[in-house]
Amino acid sequence: MIDVRPFASLGAFRNDWLNAKHHFSFANYYDPARVSFGKLRVWNDDEIQPGTGFDPHPHREMEIVTFVHQGAITHKDNLGNQGRTVAGDVQVMSAGTGIVHAEYNLEPEATRIFQIWIEPDTRGAKPSWGTKEFPKDNRDGSFTLLAGGRPGDAEAGALPINANAAVFAATVKKGETVTHALGAGRKAYLVPPTGAVTVNGIAVATRDGAAIDGVPTIEVTATEDAEVVMVEVAG
Repeated sequence: MIDVRPFASLGAFRNDWLNAKHHFSFANYYDPARVSFGKLRVWNDDEIQPGTGFDPHPHREMEIVTFVHQGAITHKDNLGNQGRTVAGDVQVMSAGTGIVHAEYNLEPEATRIFQIWIEPDTRGAKPSWGTKEFPKDNRDGSFTLLAGGRPGDAEAGALPINANAAVFAATVKKGETVTHALGAGRKAYLVPPTGAVTVNGIAVATRDGAAIDGVPTIEVTATEDAEVVMVEVAG
């Protein structure tokens, strides 16, 4: 099963500083058919205007992965963590027993991010935050592991999360194909922030979502130069 969710069909919120699209039910957007996908609970496509952002607010019991694909996001939390994550890189926040954080676009241009929330495997974990550089040149023509909580993910250089899940990205030139083996009982959700692809022959345009289930091998072919972000989760 590959269910394509066109960008135009996503939930939406907009004010003077934030233009957000919701792949899953979030805040005032509710679609009973799009509440979650396995352990994947939220995928927000956010555009944040310069000099603005999310004021301090709390989170609990959620793994939050932020993929930056334009500009940069600056994080600060009540644990003393602070850092700037730029386009192509990733930050991870394990909310655990509770954390209060703020995220701002301090850049002169709009910042675009994916905010991805994954339900943790165990509750009551110690909250944490981290960021890491992932040069785009290192993921040309293949899926690069960015964050994960599966056995061996930390040793492979992934930012750690408290969930049996993994976040990947790939840069694919027109005509190239990248593949990913999806284990039994696993699901994947894929979005190209730029460009267009086919997933096992099914067209997925820029910023569309593709929910993938029951497919042993995912084949992503670029119909134009594209970047792809994909999350694999337990069913």
